Amino acid sequence: MGKLAARSLRYRIGGFTATFLALLIGATLVMACGGLMETGIRNVAPPERLVGADLLITGDRTHEVATGKKHKKKTALPERVPLPAALVDKARAVPGVRSATGERTFDAAVLGDAEVKAQAHGWESAALTPYGLTAGSEPVTRNDVVLDAATARRAGATTGDRIRIAAHGSAATYTVSGIARARAAVPQATLFFSTAEAARLSGRPETVADIAVTLAPGAQLDAVRKGMGEALAGNPVTLLSGDDRGAVEHPEVLQGGEDLIALSGVVGGLVILVAAFVVAGTVALAASQRSRELALLRAIGTSTGQLRRMLLGETLMVMALAGAAAWPAGPVVGRWLFDALVDSGMVAETVRFRQGWIPAMPAYGALLLTAVGGGLLGSMRAVRAKPVEALGEAAVQKPGLHPVRIVAGLLFLAGTVALALVTVLVLRGPVAASTAGPTVMCCAIALALLGPWFTKLVTLLLHWPVRALTGPAGRLAVLNCRARTAKVAAIATPVMLASAIATGNLYLQTTTAAVADKAFADNLRADAVLTSAAGGVDPALLSRVRALPSVAGAGAYVTSKAHTEKPHDGDENKKGLPLQGVSAEGVGRILAVTASAGSLDGLRGNAVALPETVAHRMHRTVGDTITLRLGDGARADVRIVALFKGRDRFDTALTSAELLAPHTTAGLPAQLLVRAAAGDRGRLMADLGALAAQHPGLKVAGRDAVTAAQAESSRTQASVNYLIIAMLVAYTALSVVNTTAVSVGNRRKEFALQRLTGATRGQVLRMMTVEGALVAVTGLLLGGVAAASTLVPFGYALGGAGAISGPPGIALTVIGGGLVLTLAATLVPTWWALRSRPVEAARA
Repeated sequence: MGKLAARSLRYRIGGFTATFLALLIGATLVMACGGLMETGIRNVAPPERLVGADLLITGDRTHEVATGKKHKKKTALPERVPLPAALVDKARAVPGVRSATGERTFDAAVLGDAEVKAQAHGWESAALTPYGLTAGSEPVTRNDVVLDAATARRAGATTGDRIRIAAHGSAATYTVSGIARARAAVPQATLFFSTAEAARLSGRPETVADIAVTLAPGAQLDAVRKGMGEALAGNPVTLLSGDDRGAVEHPEVLQGGEDLIALSGVVGGLVILVAAFVVAGTVALAASQRSRELALLRAIGTSTGQLRRMLLGETLMVMALAGAAAWPAGPVVGRWLFDALVDSGMVAETVRFRQGWIPAMPAYGALLLTAVGGGLLGSMRAVRAKPVEALGEAAVQKPGLHPVRIVAGLLFLAGTVALALVTVLVLRGPVAASTAGPTVMCCAIALALLGPWFTKLVTLLLHWPVRALTGPAGRLAVLNCRARTAKVAAIATPVMLASAIATGNLYLQTTTAAVADKAFADNLRADAVLTSAAGGVDPALLSRVRALPSVAGAGAYVTSKAHTEKPHDGDENKKGLPLQGVSAEGVGRILAVTASAGSLDGLRGNAVALPETVAHRMHRTVGDTITLRLGDGARADVRIVALFKGRDRFDTALTSAELLAPHTTAGLPAQLLVRAAAGDRGRLMADLGALAAQHPGLKVAGRDAVTAAQAESSRTQASVNYLIIAMLVAYTALSVVNTTAVSVGNRRKEFALQRLTGATRGQVLRMMTVEGALVAVTGLLLGGVAAASTLVPFGYALGGAGAISGPPGIALTVIGGGLVLTLAATLVPTWWALRSRPVEAARA
């Protein structure tokens, strides 16, 4: 049977090419997702500025969150964890240590015609890169600064020049004492101040960002690491060496690695699921086109086992070719996806893409599973047919489905209904997307398994309208579809998958983004926002802003996240509780929050205002105390001073800005929110502009600019999902072309007989046009049903069926793309088949 399988490949290039492409692209995408997961697990970010340090000591950002009475989960804290400056001397005293440098890192900006954002440090850390002076001298006084060569060039500055630099909420004029160049590439703009000035500008002179350690000649890294662990015992620190040191320079790497693992796992699972149906459909259609051949083999005595081995051998040969081609293609596609994620901001650009041989194993496992499973399931009827009935079955298709397929399809339908009910009755707000997303795939699987039933139903519903509108060609096309229910279902299924995935997921994404943008806009009552070029605003400016005659209210604003340690907040504690730090004075004027119990005027010091739903979960009320683990790992016992009605699933607690801001990486409020007095919005912007002119580095933005920036941020994050959806849709679109081309290409004899009985080429093409349109409409209608199974419940979870939002162009593009693609895949093979003479084609 192996020789027969090899010969079959030689004489059926078209059908096996379709199977090869389906297997190749499926394996390539799974391998690419495996590469992304390996990159996220390794999370390698080589050091740049700190390349000269042999060992880095940083605050431990790993926090164990209780998710139940006995279960805990590790998560990354969102803010940088500072270290006490006293630890530098302890690290320096460890045997084998040559030097230990306490690093201070903070944001700064060189002001002028060309504003340059940079990271600033004390000059003592310059030797770690190492930086060398190319002009001038090191900073000695508090007015000195050293610029790296690239920053000096962009700012147009040279030694001796006076430049203005914004840092830690203020700005001052400094003298460029020197210009330094690094021996290694450091893409981040870098400034160096004197040690004392760097300590002052960091805002935390008693702490350091990290401790950089170099080893004495002959010292062993493992021995020093062990000694360092003993010397710093009792302090929450992390020791990093090798490529792990890059996480100190780029703290966002930790969260990006977790996001990359989650994304690659979800997308890889979807790809495997879609690939299983694409490959199974392609192989099944190819097998059904060979029903006469298989029937003849059964009639001359071939056993079912021999047929299975032959078909399995064919599939394995094609699979081996696809696997060999996927080996080099997988890393290329993985790298392309990784670069797209970096461009979207989801992954730090310093993370190194890594793809070894490990991701190939699940890819080849999925390849084997889909190829063998699809081949066996697709040829089950022809293989199991009795020899006496085989030739008859080859001529007349029986529409029955295998009992296992029926049961599986009904189970997935039941799962669709269950997920839809959970979405409508249990979940509220955007979190409902967590079940709404799987619903569309569950419904699509059910429709794919029971495809012949639903295809027959749709064909019956469209029978008379098509016949009335298209004449004789349409009547013949409808009869063809009704006589080939299984084959029509095989072509309509990928159309259904593509339209369901595209419509359902795209509208889910646009709706979620619209809800988030609306919640942000509704919560913001401020008419203007003050920000700083260096990332933090000095809260001392509040008194001057409130003194302006056009101001009705103003307050500081900063965001972060915390975990509740006491009392336990159940499963919600895994994600953390979003916090907004605000000023108690006028909080009701700048934010759309009204207390339902207690008073927001009490948001001073260690105070918190909770949404009613959060307080109910914790069984706490006004006057009670809860314990929070803030973003930098600090514990805080806070008193509940107010409760308010939060938005569904946008649970955000309010704390005082003076409590929250020092526990963020910047250490300052991110913004000052300002509300205009009645009718004075125009005057407010003029007054704030005049105030900003007196404080270089201070920036003024209107409410519309802030909401537009929020919407732009949502669109940037959504671009990753659009890319993934486009990839899956493109894969299913290829299956549409494959299955349609295979199906039409094997009807040469039918076309020849029609032409011998008097039909012209034009009449055959018109018949196939109607047939292709009917198949496309069938797939699009079923895809619309699958998309509705998730969008309708999701809309009700957001407050009503009309809550779904998004441009109509999405639906129009899906419909137009499905019709054009199916018609093109139908008419091109038909035109090719009609090129030969009818008599020659009839002998084929």
